[in-house]
Amino acid sequence: MLARKPKVRNWIRALSELLPGALADRNLSAYTTFRIGGPAAAMVSPRTPEEVADVLGVASSEGVVVLVLGLGSNVLLDDQGYHGIVLRPDSELGGLRQDESRPGEWIVGAGFPIPLLARRTAGAGWEGVQRLVGVPGVVGGGVAMNAGAHGQDFSQVVLSVDLVSRSGELKRVESWELDWRYRETRLDGAVVTGVRLKLESADSDALKEEVRKLFRWRRAGTPFDQPCCGSVFKNPDAAEMSGSSRTAGQLIDEAGLKGFRVGAAQVSGKHANYIVNLGRATSGDVKSVMSEVRSRVFKSFGIELHPEVKVIGPDGSIGL
Repeated sequence: MLARKPKVRNWIRALSELLPGALADRNLSAYTTFRIGGPAAAMVSPRTPEEVADVLGVASSEGVVVLVLGLGSNVLLDDQGYHGIVLRPDSELGGLRQDESRPGEWIVGAGFPIPLLARRTAGAGWEGVQRLVGVPGVVGGGVAMNAGAHGQDFSQVVLSVDLVSRSGELKRVESWELDWRYRETRLDGAVVTGVRLKLESADSDALKEEVRKLFRWRRAGTPFDQPCCGSVFKNPDAAEMSGSSRTAGQLIDEAGLKGFRVGAAQVSGKHANYIVNLGRATSGDVKSVMSEVRSRVFKSFGIELHPEVKVIGPDGSIGL
């Protein structure tokens, strides 16, 4: 009598029938800016909201966890991989256009890169997201984490968001219906497929110069050319700082942690709120560095740093 195949292969087969390009056991290190991560049980790249709905429908019916992975920034994946579905929006979910009937309103797909959004809208003479040029991700992820930089974030400019609920239902929600928070938006497991933005008219030359200056700053002040996830910790809440306005990076620097290393993971010498992969860093190396940073900053200043990077376990759990 032949042994039965594991149940996991049943839903992988169902995904393959829905999206013929679905891949099994794809190593995730190639798809994250940290260059860290083991194999995914399945990886899919849906091209339409309906295909996203199909994927989430399979996941819901089979009890499978789903990870949405855009450009792979702001995430630390486990060396053991991910035991569910990794959903990477196809480039066809990445369009950008201005609504000519509604001045200042822009419609953008979830897979559109945030730096390109900043450049394109600034070049056209519209402000509101130009300062996000250094945010290394796609718009869907930017909305999901309320990404921001230099005083701008998505909560300030989003009018509505097109979502697919965790059960596979397509819907549109207005910005005021969302639970916007600092570097977090509560979406209850829904996947962003498109966004409508409201931007303001401004001088395009001035905006383009601002974009150039911010991009130069990012290249000079962050480990732009090394594998990393972006900012590792959130800046502390003002109430915790007792009137001080020091950032997470400044606190880590003042604690003497620049250059601190475990294995091949190291606190950057350029910007202390970045951890870089020196070559073959493991997820465990990075977690150890993060734990030491949190411990020493708390001992030095009595301030608890909270991760901005999403630390994802093989079972979909989030946290150190």
